[in-house]
Amino acid sequence: MDIPALSMALSQNRILNDVGIAMLSKNLDFMEDVGSGLVESIDAVSELSVNPNIGSNIDIRI
Repeated sequence: MDIPALSMALSQNRILNDVGIAMLSKNLDFMEDVGSGLVESIDAVSELSVNPNIGSNIDIRI
């Protein structure tokens, strides 16, 4: 059993895991920013609506 090689392999694996977690964290932060921007843009559009009640209900008769 080669202890130095095993130690290096475990160290590289730990580094790869840390990098993967950091990338996922940055991606999550980015998606949260995109989501909040989307919500803000939807709110801005609904505030600009002249009559927000029109089109909210549909009456259907068969």
